[in-house]
Amino acid sequence: MKFCSYCGVVVTLRIPEGDDRNRYVCDACGVIHYQNPRVIVGCLPVHEDKILLCRRAIEPRYGLWTLPAGFMENGETTMEGAARETWEEARATVVDQHLYRIFDMPQINQVYMFYRTGIVDGQFGVGPESTEVELFAEDDIPWQEMAFLPVTQTLREFLEDRKEGNFPVRVSKLVR
Repeated sequence: MKFCSYCGVVVTLRIPEGDDRNRYVCDACGVIHYQNPRVIVGCLPVHEDKILLCRRAIEPRYGLWTLPAGFMENGETTMEGAARETWEEARATVVDQHLYRIFDMPQINQVYMFYRTGIVDGQFGVGPESTEVELFAEDDIPWQEMAFLPVTQTLREFLEDRKEGNFPVRVSKLVR
């Protein structure tokens, strides 16, 4: 950050009074510009024991498979954001959302949250951020073409949990 978004003056990186870490501070108007982690929300949509995956039409990881997910928007809950992303990427309306997985990734300033869901009437399609959308049986998941580590780990844990019929909410730190 170079300039204050409030008054346009150059900002400095320093520890503000009463704080314990460097922040961008405007010496003209006094605004402290906090930079916080980005929250990625998504769904693990299941229909008739198959998992809905999207092939990415955008960078990063163009052409690889992922669960429908993306950045949470201001003014929405994590659940609303996950449902919106699933609609945007897979044209699927989700039902029965249950929080399933949280990954803290402090090294890249991100938090991932996935919800287990169903799909209304099993209907889905290709959204503008996908080139393909498909329901995969467990044996057909394209493991070597997965886009993101949190997605791969979520899928692997889900498949194990499904065998037991128990889906605990897991929270962990994921380091690349």
